[in-house]
Amino acid sequence: MPTPKYLSPRWQPATRAADLTRRMTLEEKVSQLVHDAAAIPRLAVPAYNWWNECLHGVGRAGVATVFPQAIGLAATWNSDLMHRVAVAISDEARAKHHEEVRQRGHSGWYTGLTFWSPNINIFRDPRWGRGQETHGEDPYLTSRMGVAFVRGLQGEHPRYLKLVATPKHFAVHSGPEALRHGFDARVSLRDLHETYLPAFRACIKEAKAASIMPAYNRTNGEACAASPTLLGEILRGAWGFKGYVVSDCGAIDDIYRHHGLASSREEAAALSVRAGCDLNCGDTYCGLSGAVMMGLLSEDELDRAVERLFEARFRLGMFDPPEMVPFAQIPYSVNDCDEHRKLARQAARESIVLLENRGILPFDGGIRRIAVIGPNADDVETLLGNYNGEPSRAVTHLAGIRERAGRQSEVRYVPGCELTGPKASNYAEAESVARWADVAVLVLGLSPRLEGEEGEANLIDKGGDRKDIGLPDSQEGLLEAVLNTGTPTVVALLGGSALAACTAAERADALLVAWYGGEEAGSAMADILFGDVSPAGRLPVTFYRSLDQLPPFEDYAMAGRTYRFFEGEPLYRFGHGLSYSTFAYSNLSTSRRTLRTGERLTVEALVTNTGSRAADEVVQLYVCRYGALVPVLLRQLAGFQRIHLGPGESVPIRFTLTPRQMAWYDDDGYPVVGAGPMGIAVGGAQPGGSWGSHGPIGASGGEAVLTTTVTVSGGPRRLPI
Repeated sequence: MPTPKYLSPRWQPATRAADLTRRMTLEEKVSQLVHDAAAIPRLAVPAYNWWNECLHGVGRAGVATVFPQAIGLAATWNSDLMHRVAVAISDEARAKHHEEVRQRGHSGWYTGLTFWSPNINIFRDPRWGRGQETHGEDPYLTSRMGVAFVRGLQGEHPRYLKLVATPKHFAVHSGPEALRHGFDARVSLRDLHETYLPAFRACIKEAKAASIMPAYNRTNGEACAASPTLLGEILRGAWGFKGYVVSDCGAIDDIYRHHGLASSREEAAALSVRAGCDLNCGDTYCGLSGAVMMGLLSEDELDRAVERLFEARFRLGMFDPPEMVPFAQIPYSVNDCDEHRKLARQAARESIVLLENRGILPFDGGIRRIAVIGPNADDVETLLGNYNGEPSRAVTHLAGIRERAGRQSEVRYVPGCELTGPKASNYAEAESVARWADVAVLVLGLSPRLEGEEGEANLIDKGGDRKDIGLPDSQEGLLEAVLNTGTPTVVALLGGSALAACTAAERADALLVAWYGGEEAGSAMADILFGDVSPAGRLPVTFYRSLDQLPPFEDYAMAGRTYRFFEGEPLYRFGHGLSYSTFAYSNLSTSRRTLRTGERLTVEALVTNTGSRAADEVVQLYVCRYGALVPVLLRQLAGFQRIHLGPGESVPIRFTLTPRQMAWYDDDGYPVVGAGPMGIAVGGAQPGGSWGSHGPIGASGGEAVLTTTVTVSGGPRRLPI
């Protein structure tokens, strides 16, 4: 008998998928639409579990290289590094998958090739426990990091996908965690398209992500996993998405149990498949046979979902001889290899943000006694974040400092207090070791036990979100006790979101943010403290002074949120970060002073390292439109480059602005390029003051920022959604 088309690599994946689907019974088709898909022996279809995670390394599948948590990777402001990290992750994922197939004959949970990463939701409120999984609060930074990550996972092969990347959670999703199963996130069309959708659009249209995951909640009344607007009009209509959609776990069940949009699992399943959600994490789609029998869904509509899923499996090479699939040859030894550990250390170094430095850093040769204090200083859990793998070796901050200090300096350690709890009246041990020391390194902050996804087993509060954005009381008391000794103190904050660490900002000799830094976090911290590397991380989120500066958590309107809309004075601005060197900007120019709507604009400047040591600098480009017919944001990141400069070295920088980056958004959510002035700022930070409301007016926090204005003529002209 001739070989069936679906088993022959000579046919295109779509043809193979259609051929296989038509050979299945209704029950066999339904069995393929849940994440733990059954085997169909008569058709030589092996069982396959679609659920896998690789947020910052292959997760939940044993030993793997653990890179900094996603928010830390975003703090590198280095999309090239993000791509390298994703390539390393995809190498390990492929190696693990093929080893599992060799050992068991098929892949199971967390060993497949379809990954539910990255999380590209906008981190609009620091209380959200899952903000650590994101790339921060800005649509442009999130887009660039997301595109780099998706491309690194999926590869560039013309025939085969290396992995399937799944940007999530589509869309308008960022807490509260406790309400997510029944919450309706109400947003204007302007906020939807200006803030919540751009990163998804970029990952789909630029990076060609092969999959996408809707959110649990509703958006403007429609359940995201069954939304005709999100999945139909926007994703498959306006953006031309051809891949498959997978629900979050239990989200289809929510449609009838919590959202009240269906009366039964059959109806909820039918609504979701008809809207374009092809795969169910859960078992609600087991009711699809009944839905077809009841006339709620046609078998042709069900076939469409099955075909999309098998097209992805064919593109991954799952039914082809291993010798035909280049990624099947990656050796298992690549997992947890030395090269990937070095990359994890580089990523951790580049993620560290120096917020304050009053002359204490880097440590000089005169420091002989170092006190390391704090509940996070020697805790492996605070290196890993959530959705993590297991490192074969993890370097805590205490271990990293001890190793780097060597025989040059004596290091003493006390935890000082518990992670959380009331302020203690007695911090005597911490005070004693601080007085003994030449310098104290105080490692404080958050933990995966304090912020995360609803219901995670190790959370102190099962809701996952934070109720306050300050340090826990116990740590605030410890900080004050150590500072009161008068010993020079460096404070390192760990965590996945912003902290209102006002006391540390005002009184510490240096303040750093080190996120959940991954398996080499301690080594990276030591590299920074001892001056082996100059810090250059930048904040991907705004650090507010208190909750009083924020709207209610449940309010999804962007007014008053993030650097793009917040008009107050934060503790630290988005994009802030200091260096051990200094940089000067000069020769700001644009390709034209007046341009017509639809034209591109080139922006150039010269960056010079005016310090005495080599260092990285993160060049940031911001734009703002004035005089629009609708309210516009205060400013918008439109370009960034992380560059390395030797002492005295100068490098020319060039950015190209597209019409979409120069647009404002109308009431219908369309980007519009119209006539009027446009402010441009280039420097190592945001432009300062109220720049953007009445024109460019200077710099931020003393950093060099150059500003100019160009004029757009013509229009207004609507761009595609």
